[in-house]
Amino acid sequence: MKKKTILLVDDELSIKKVVEQALVKEGFHVLYAGDGHAGWEMFQREKPDLVILDIMLPERDGFDVLRLIREKAETPVMMLSAKTEIIDKSVGFNLGADDYLTKPFSTVELVLRVKALLRRMATPSGETNNAGKVQHSEITIDCKKREVIVRGEKVDLTAKEFDLLCFLANNPEHVFTREQLFKELWNEDYVADLGSISVFVRRIRTKIEQDPSKPRFLKTVWGVGYKFSP
Repeated sequence: MKKKTILLVDDELSIKKVVEQALVKEGFHVLYAGDGHAGWEMFQREKPDLVILDIMLPERDGFDVLRLIREKAETPVMMLSAKTEIIDKSVGFNLGADDYLTKPFSTVELVLRVKALLRRMATPSGETNNAGKVQHSEITIDCKKREVIVRGEKVDLTAKEFDLLCFLANNPEHVFTREQLFKELWNEDYVADLGSISVFVRRIRTKIEQDPSKPRFLKTVWGVGYKFSP
């Protein structure tokens, strides 16, 4: 089986050493770039399976690199930074980040999150079971194949966007709070960035709704949370 390739973009050599050792030990092939410009060039050339991207980088910052990546691909991206301000997470998620890990971090947690992101992106082959498939007149959400078809056109979602849409679609008309959705997506309790859920909902709406300002499928229940309405 071909090894999955992880691109680490971080200017701290100590981080490079720790992350590289942890991922190589788990059977991953690790590429490294020490600045944003080199990271973007390497991403285009090597087409990695996942990117671990620091925010504070020389040449080009992580947000700029993330924006460039999202213009080209839906490759899973984990933001990595010593910054803990809520605004940074909101900006990252709004640009299409899939996960966010702050320094210092546990290498065990890093590896678990990397594996989770890659697992979500994996498309089962040779399976015809339709369990988890949600189909309506204008939208089809196949949670097993991780495909979304809207009005006959395939829609590209990031890993976390797909997870959120699939979860809500498989629980139609059930209203979930942002706390519940945060727990579902990250398997951890509310820390301080529930605004990221609103960011993901907004991004999904721009991709599946004809008029995102008047959503037909992904609806807000004011004062409570969100629901999927067939």
